[in-house]
Amino acid sequence: MTLHPSFGAATPDPSMAGIIKLACLAVGGQGGGVLTGWIETVARANGYVCQATSVAGVAQRTGATVYYVEMAPATARLPIFSLAPAAGDVDIMISAELMEAGRSIMRGFVTPDRTVLITSTHRALAVSEKMEPGDGIANGSEVMAAAEIAARRFIAADFDALAIAKGSVISASLFGALAGSGALPFPREAFEAAIRSGGKGIEGSLRVFAAGYEAALGTVLAPAKPAAKLAPAPKGPAKLMAEWNRLTSRAAAFPEPVAELAQLGLKKVVDFQDLAYGAEYLTRVETVLTKDTPAKGYALAREAAKYIANAMCYDDVIRVADLKTRAGRFDRIRSEMGVKDKHVLQLTEFMHPRAEEIAGMLPAKLGAKVEASPKWMSRLDRWFNKGRRLRTDSLRAYLMLYVLGGMKSRRRGNLRHKQELAHLERWLAVANGYLAQRYDLAVEVIKCRRLVKGYSDTHARGLSKFDKVLDGIALIAARDDAPDWARRLREAALKDEDGKALDGALDTIRSFV
Repeated sequence: MTLHPSFGAATPDPSMAGIIKLACLAVGGQGGGVLTGWIETVARANGYVCQATSVAGVAQRTGATVYYVEMAPATARLPIFSLAPAAGDVDIMISAELMEAGRSIMRGFVTPDRTVLITSTHRALAVSEKMEPGDGIANGSEVMAAAEIAARRFIAADFDALAIAKGSVISASLFGALAGSGALPFPREAFEAAIRSGGKGIEGSLRVFAAGYEAALGTVLAPAKPAAKLAPAPKGPAKLMAEWNRLTSRAAAFPEPVAELAQLGLKKVVDFQDLAYGAEYLTRVETVLTKDTPAKGYALAREAAKYIANAMCYDDVIRVADLKTRAGRFDRIRSEMGVKDKHVLQLTEFMHPRAEEIAGMLPAKLGAKVEASPKWMSRLDRWFNKGRRLRTDSLRAYLMLYVLGGMKSRRRGNLRHKQELAHLERWLAVANGYLAQRYDLAVEVIKCRRLVKGYSDTHARGLSKFDKVLDGIALIAARDDAPDWARRLREAALKDEDGKALDGALDTIRSFV
């Protein structure tokens, strides 16, 4: 929660003596309509005339829904209210998510001479943030800094976390913050009466209202985040546990900068396949480690420990089916959706394998022949590449995916596994080729494996970008600033899905080599 000196009880601003103008930005599920209804109720119950409108957005694709309320003391003459907020003419701005506060500032709804800005600091990521292959999350600290300057008063807390902790929704905590801000000339009891008049979820809403009220006064802190759950200790037959303990001891013996990631990578690789696969992983890390040096802090081996594990745990059809049928996943979905014993959960999975994924599951020789045959690839594409929706709460679909996920014992012999390991070895060979002359460049090449991720089309796009980046690195490998250019190429590849930024960076390199 963010505390500000102005969080004490406030006297209503003199400019509020006439029409009070309040806007609220909220997306679906945040209760913007309920919040607006409460505000209307409390205003009318206290002798004000009031009008509320809304302009719908489409979640975070084209922006949040704008709820707008105007109110004024009842007099002999009825006021003429506006239907929508205007820039520079808003007294109270409420946003149910941090970036919506930033958008309200950009649209001119928040001004330092009059606006009280109330916002929740939690994030509901926009589609544009999720689409970026790298880290596309906007910088929330910039919004907080801008709000401090743009608003007359600024109240910010994680009102979503407060609501969840008290068992209700964010609309109630924001309503409490509005009451606690003193921006409206009504007592606390009037706000609580408005909640009671709704007739539904009264007790929960009042609890959350109280938490939001206290947060606006700065007298409570946001609820502490629950402690992270420790992963369960591995269990199994004595023979397998002995081998597991031997592998973990082997990873723990690596130099300290490498050991932590090597142990995490080992867990991931063994979970993906088996103990023998884990031993192969450690052998690969050890090979890199023998060529590394403590003078560089083992940067090469540390990055290799991370990205070799990721490369060995590629997402194939078997992996996807395995993850979709794990008990822990169903438990997580039930928890996130708030499913109780009396509820029925229906879960639909979308499967969209390409012909390449199907051919990759075949034995290596047969799969190579099928992949080399346009006729067979066309058939596989026609049979499978149409998108399938599978209800994994049904026995038939669940068993189909469960059996498919259990085929990992056959993975080592299939075409996809052979292709992935060959690609892994080529990648490590490229990094090793730069090691003698350019240690930092070799590290950057290892980090480029970050580009290869996902399943189906996502994996194909990532692989294409990875190859382009390595080709670009080869053009500038002899330059002193080669590591910096390698980093720029990788970051450009993570900028957008289509690779336009990467193509621009490559054109720049070709212009001077």
